Amino acid sequence: MAQSQGWVTRYFKAFCKGFFVAVPVAVTFLDRVACVARVEGASMQPSLNPGGSQSSDVVLLNHWKVRNFEVQRGDIVSLVSPKNPEQKIIKRVIALEGDIVKTMGHKNRYVKVPRGHIWVEGDHHGHSFDSNSFGPVSLGLLHAHATHILWPPKRWQKLESVLPPERLLVQSEEDC
Repeated sequence: MAQSQGWVTRYFKAFCKGFFVAVPVAVTFLDRVACVARVEGASMQPSLNPGGSQSSDVVLLNHWKVRNFEVQRGDIVSLVSPKNPEQKIIKRVIALEGDIVKTMGHKNRYVKVPRGHIWVEGDHHGHSFDSNSFGPVSLGLLHAHATHILWPPKRWQKLESVLPPERLLVQSEEDC
C-alpha cells in the first residue's frame, strides 16, 4: 500500500510541475503568437461566413505578424472596436496612412488616412460597421492578422491579402 501511495505522490508532483510550466507557456503563446477565433456576423461575406447564420468560420489569428504594426492593403485583421473596447471586430485593410480613400457612406466623400491609422471595411458593404461609420482606425487597436480559415474543414484555406477591385485607392502615399 505504501508503494502505491508513493507512486501517486510522484505522479501528482510531476503533474503539478508540468502544469505550472505548461500553463504560462500556453498563455504566453496565445497572447503573443497566435490564437483561434470564431467569426460572427455577415460583415465579411463572402470571404468569411459565406453560409450566413447557418455556420461560423473559425480563423487563425496571428498576433506576431502585427507586433510592429506592419499591415498591407487587403489584409484581414482583428482589432479592438473603436466604439466598444470590450469587442473585437474583423475587417479588411483598405488603406494605409497617407492614402486617400473614396469612402462609402462616410460623412466625407474622400478621406486622407492620418499617420498611425488605417482604413478598414467589411467585404459585405451595407452590412458592416467599419471605417465608413467610425473613420480611420489607430494602429494601436490592431489585435491580430487573420491568416487561415480552420473550420469548417471544407473551407480550410489561407486567407489572401487582396483588395476588392471596387476598392482601389484614389491615391496612395507611394504615388506621391
